[in-house]
This record gives sequence, C-alpha cells and structure tokens, in this order.
Amino acid sequence: MDQMRESVFACLGDLSGRSFLDVFSGSGIIALEAASRGAGYIEAVENDPGKRRKLLANVSISPVRINCRFMSAELYVLRAKRAFDCVFLDPPFPYRFKWELLSRIAASGLTSDESVILMHRPREECLTEEDAALLSALRKTESREYGRSVVDFFMLKARD
Repeated sequence: MDQMRESVFACLGDLSGRSFLDVFSGSGIIALEAASRGAGYIEAVENDPGKRRKLLANVSISPVRINCRFMSAELYVLRAKRAFDCVFLDPPFPYRFKWELLSRIAASGLTSDESVILMHRPREECLTEEDAALLSALRKTESREYGRSVVDFFMLKARD
C-alpha cells in the first residue's frame, strides 16, 4: 500500500491549492497524503462506523483541514455540489457496484473537464463490456499495477 500510495501521488504531481476527494476513506491515509502534498481543500467520505474514530484521530494531525463526511458513497454522490480536481475511490474489494458508482461520479457535480478520477480495485476484477458501457463519459488515461491491485486513472471525455 505504501508503494501504491507513493506511486499514485507521484503521478498526480503537485497538488498545491487543488481540491481532493477521498471516497471510502477508511483511516484517512490517502486524504492525509493529499494534505502533505499541498492539497488546499480535502474531503474524506467513510460510511463504516468502525472506522470513524481512527479517521477523526488521523485527520486531526493534518496541517490542512480535512472535512469528514460520514455517509455512504452513493448518498454523498447524490448530494454532491462541489467539483474536485482529484477524486480517489478505494472501495472495499468485495464492493460490487464500483463501476456504477464511478459512472455516477462522472455524471455528478463532483468532476470537471480537468478532474482526475482514480479507482483502486483488485487486479482480477477487469472491466467487462457491460461495465465499460456504464463509463461512456470517461476515458481511461492510465492503469498501474501494485501486487494484486490496480489503480485506474480516468478523465471525463470532451463534451460536445
């Protein structure tokens, strides 16, 4: 995970002043990394009540305020009003609706034409034709493999 995190953030480059959304935040380590790399506005979304205390403890040490939202990712996307420069999704590996959620994020107010969306997933869970149809608004720009996991990078396709 450390190698994956280091590599992903190296790909993202300088985050100074950029906004960052960490969905399925868990302990908040990705949000903290974004803060350490200069992100200006950060939100962490986590639904698991068992992770709440750890997330709040971790973000309390951040040099930048990290806004925590304790709700399901799906509800967060429905209520979203702010676009982010970077959106990082790290759903639990058994989560079955990752491609649907990614599609909803692309169609929501969470992204702009310049946003980068990253999805962390198990390597064996490839994009099917049916899933690819859900992602018609997105183009995959890169994939990076880390052991048994993959991080896919997406951007919105140009709008007509």
